Amino acid sequence: MFDFDNKLAKLAVQYAVNVQKGDKVIIMAPSFAESFIQELYIEILKAGGHPSVRTRIDGLNEVFYTYASDEQLEYFDPVLTTIGETYNKLISVQGDFNTRELETIDSAKLRISQGSAGNTAFRKTLDEREMKGEFAWTIVPYPCHALAQDAGFGIRAYKEFIASALALKENPVAHWKEVEAEQDRLIKILDQVDKIQVLGEDTDLTLSVKGRKWVNCCGHKNLPDGEVFTGPIENSLNGHIRFTYPGIYMGKEVENIYLEFKEGKVVKATADKGEELLKTLLEIPGADGIGEFAIGTNYNISKFTKNMLFDEKIGGTLHMALGKGMLESGSVADSAIHWDILKEMKSDDSKVIADGKVIYQAGKWLI
Repeated sequence: MFDFDNKLAKLAVQYAVNVQKGDKVIIMAPSFAESFIQELYIEILKAGGHPSVRTRIDGLNEVFYTYASDEQLEYFDPVLTTIGETYNKLISVQGDFNTRELETIDSAKLRISQGSAGNTAFRKTLDEREMKGEFAWTIVPYPCHALAQDAGFGIRAYKEFIASALALKENPVAHWKEVEAEQDRLIKILDQVDKIQVLGEDTDLTLSVKGRKWVNCCGHKNLPDGEVFTGPIENSLNGHIRFTYPGIYMGKEVENIYLEFKEGKVVKATADKGEELLKTLLEIPGADGIGEFAIGTNYNISKFTKNMLFDEKIGGTLHMALGKGMLESGSVADSAIHWDILKEMKSDDSKVIADGKVIYQAGKWLI
């Protein structure tokens, strides 16, 4: 009989973060994932690690943003600082009680909290420790009614969707090792590229990735996974792009996002819905630049779910992130946010051109 919780826990602990004897492992998860938390706890103990659990309670986010003063919004929990400085493995379980919990919250409050000095310092600490090999993390999805409803699934169908995206019913470790090998092949080619042009609906965008490292996303930091990404040269973006799917930030949707760039900065931004939030986020220092350029490679994910953990991996799409870049790619883009926005690339006129050669068209690699 297929044991979803056990298979997913083993994939997360044994493969994604590879827990070793003595590792201090923090599990962050919603309280409704109790059975899965127990499986993670067991697998960490079997591996010789030291597990700790921090759970999320239904409604606390809404309470915080409703009643917090500006001072409280800027305050950063020192417990999180301690976690960032002392733990060396993080398993973050993704699941939600209500994805619309913050729909009525003033966008300015979100900006204050996300852009706080404490939050920025925390993220910097994790990045630096990760680059030194002192810290590893992964995000793991857990089936829940809120995310299933957003994705247009019943809970049973959503669980099957997750299992398929992760190849849980196969040998998942072998599957992700095969993904790693194929994407290594792609990356060896992409690492030699200088200029990239993206063409598509309402899109003609150029950027440079010269000297930047392309990164193979094959099941270590995200479950599910399936993408290759890099950090473009910060001042190299010029042109315009329209994103097919809504950008979702802390449960709020921004639809039909259109951005124009000049020398790496957003000079025009519009949206059919959520334009005020879009422009508020662009006011966060560094959020008007691009920290990531990526192409999704997981063709087992064929449906947009309003959950970027899955959506940014959809085979036949690309995504870009406003704000912070990843140090491992060589990016020096810095911001308190990293906001991924997705564009479908499956039409015949959708292309990625590298140094004058079409390397990707209609959602498929040509290299």
